[in-house]
Parts: sequence; structure tokens; C-alpha cells
Amino acid sequence: MAMFFHCIYTYCTAFFIFSAFSNGEFQARSTRKFSDDETMTVDPSGYTGFSTIQAAIDSVPSDNKDWISIYVKAGVYNEQVKIPPDKTFIHLKGEGIGKTNVVWGAHNTMLSSATFVSTADNIIVSGITFVNSYNYPPSKNGSPVKPAVAARISGDKSAFYKCSFLGFQDTLLDDAGRHYFKLCNIEGAIDFIFGGGQSIYEKCRILVSAGMLNPGSTGFIVAQARASPDDTGGFVFKQCNVTGNGKTFLGRAWKAYSRAIFYDSFLSDIVVPQGWDAWTYVGHENKITFAEEECEGSGSDKSGRVMWEKDLSPGEMKRFTSNSYIDNEGWIPKLPLNFQD
Repeated sequence: MAMFFHCIYTYCTAFFIFSAFSNGEFQARSTRKFSDDETMTVDPSGYTGFSTIQAAIDSVPSDNKDWISIYVKAGVYNEQVKIPPDKTFIHLKGEGIGKTNVVWGAHNTMLSSATFVSTADNIIVSGITFVNSYNYPPSKNGSPVKPAVAARISGDKSAFYKCSFLGFQDTLLDDAGRHYFKLCNIEGAIDFIFGGGQSIYEKCRILVSAGMLNPGSTGFIVAQARASPDDTGGFVFKQCNVTGNGKTFLGRAWKAYSRAIFYDSFLSDIVVPQGWDAWTYVGHENKITFAEEECEGSGSDKSGRVMWEKDLSPGEMKRFTSNSYIDNEGWIPKLPLNFQD
């Protein structure tokens, strides 16, 4: 925590400095054992393997059934990276946040122009920073503010450890499937964690940059897209740290049954008193599940919150904040012994 968001707006390779995801071996707790030995290498120079990440992914056999580790050496990779649906069981392993950086600046469509697009099941990513440079960093960027996605995650059973997602509007499209984010950094201003995924964010650092362009502007962290009462989607933020610049709502309802929960997290004074916004679903707030429990910090004061914020029972809160909310089969990888929080 000593390097908490140091030099956050310095654009180049020095985004964040943390230790890389260490070598080791762990069990995927399914029918397949995950071996963390590198099977192929990506090097910007091309001397020791592939020169681009995409070339390494393209070399993975279609409908792969065995874990393949792609070790991505430190450097800046100016490329769009896509994992298609038939390239399953890949571990994309960088050398650490601020060391292995993938940078792209497309903004045409949210579904196709993200810097990193993963539509395959059973994907693990660790130690990589993904940047959409179209509006980032906001303090040094003259482009009009538009949706510019750093990552779109649409496959099931996808886990991210010590990764960073940097953008301004619509940074992380948590699109569909069950996802687990741990010790990740996510930065943005407007709806910068959005989509219909069913996900847990644990011990993540959420940095709001709403005040970077206009000191009086107000941002939105979450825009969750749960569309029906039978939809299992929802975002759970567990032991996260919310801080930044300007003011922000915790979230707003993108779809009629939007669901987002903050649990045991630190909320700084950037959070506006009302906390949540119904957006286009004013009058239908009873369908929305926005909740907070056991949070601390000056932004966690619930006395000024919207009247329709949900009060979940202890049993309901336990159901959503346990890993079983996204994992009844045991697919979330166990951390290696030398992986430090």
C-alpha cells in the first residue's frame, strides 16, 4: 500500500509499481491442473519468442483443453489483443503492473475496439496493465471524451490478479460470464466498471478521475446491466479502496435490475452523499439492488443515501460476498504460496 497510486497520471511505462505474479504452481480446482511453467514467451525485441502478444495467442490450438502459459516480458506493447472463443485455458502472465503494458487507442465500438478483448472461457491474466490511450491520461489528452474501453471480458471463468485497467469513460467492460478480480487497479470517471457480468472484485483499488478535466464534474463508478429478475449478474466489491479526484456516485442503473454491492470497503469523501442514481429507471427503483455494508471512510456515511438503497439481510450479504456467488465448481485458481497480498 506504500506505493498507493503513486504517479497515477504519468503516462508511459511507469503506471504502477508492484511485484509481478510469481512463478509457482496451483490447482484450478476443476478437472485440470494448472502449471505455471512458461510454455511460450513474448518479447518486444522478438529475440526470445514472439514479438507480439497476439501472435502468441494465435498460435494456441483451437479448442485447446490444456492450460497454456504465455509469459509476456516487460515492455510497452502497442497492439490490440484479442482472445477468441476457441482459445481457452490460457494464462497470460506479465511481469507486473507498470512493467508489462498493453496500449491501444481505439474508440469506435465498445464491443470490438477495446485494448484487450477476451471472449474465451477459462482465462487467467496476471501482472499486466491495459490502457485505452484515447482519453488517457485525462490531464494530458486533448481528445473529446468518448467511450474508450481498456478491456472487454465476455468469457466465463475468467480471473485477473494484479492487473491494471486504465481509461476515462467505460474503462472495463465486465460484459458477460463469471469473473474474479483480485488486487487489481481500475481507473476512470464515467461508468468505468460496466456491463452484465457476474463478478467479485476483491481488494481492488478503484481510482476516480472525474475531476481531472472539469473540477466540478461528477462521475459514476458502476453501470451494471442486470436485465431481469432471473439474471444472475451483479458486481460485488469486497475489501476495495475507492479514492481519487472530483466527486462520484458509486453507481447507476444501466438496466432495470441493476445490481452492485460494496462490502467491507474504504470509501473516501469523493463519494456523493446520495450514493446511487436510478438513471432512466426513476419510478422503478424497487427492482434495483444497490447496497453497502460494513464500509468505512468519510464517503461511507449512509445518512444521505437514496431512500431506495437496499438493506440486505446478513444471509443475503453472505451469499453475495462469498466466492460461491460466482464459483460453485471450484474454478477460481488457488494462489501459489509465494503470492503476496
